[in-house]
Amino acid sequence: MRAIRVASAALLGMTALTLTAPVAAARDDGQERNITSFGFNVSPTTIAAGGRVSLSVNGCKSDTKVSSGVFDTVTIPKGQGSATATVDWDAKPGAVYEVTFQCGNESGRTDLTIATGRPSDPTHTPVHRGVKAGIGGSTGGFDLSEIGLGAALIAGSVGAAYYWSRRRTGEYGG
Repeated sequence: MRAIRVASAALLGMTALTLTAPVAAARDDGQERNITSFGFNVSPTTIAAGGRVSLSVNGCKSDTKVSSGVFDTVTIPKGQGSATATVDWDAKPGAVYEVTFQCGNESGRTDLTIATGRPSDPTHTPVHRGVKAGIGGSTGGFDLSEIGLGAALIAGSVGAAYYWSRRRTGEYGG
């Protein structure tokens, strides 16, 4: 009888842990960081080294600064909707660079992929220096309040499972 109670408590704990995993995964999908009061776009999203991209923004009530590790910072003045930028010739083919749109205190990010293949300008041979990286990875999105809330939920579900398994012992005299 004790094995059934222990198995039930373990199953309840694992169920709670399983149900919290989709929320944690959804948090790190990259979409929440792009919720802004203004719209932004990079076109095309895949470009060869040395190519020109169109940067557009709408709904920004101030100048917008657009920056990336693969082109010089561009300012889109208030009232204008777009600008262009030239991708550096030393951009690594196949690499994905982050493009940041800064409007006032808000910022939004999107990705720009460098196409593989030969550049169309033979006078500029690309020099590969690697991707300019930031924090990224699994440590970039740690938020102590969310970690604490998740730990509290798991501890609460394990505690509830233990309480209910101990309470049943008294009911049946076992």
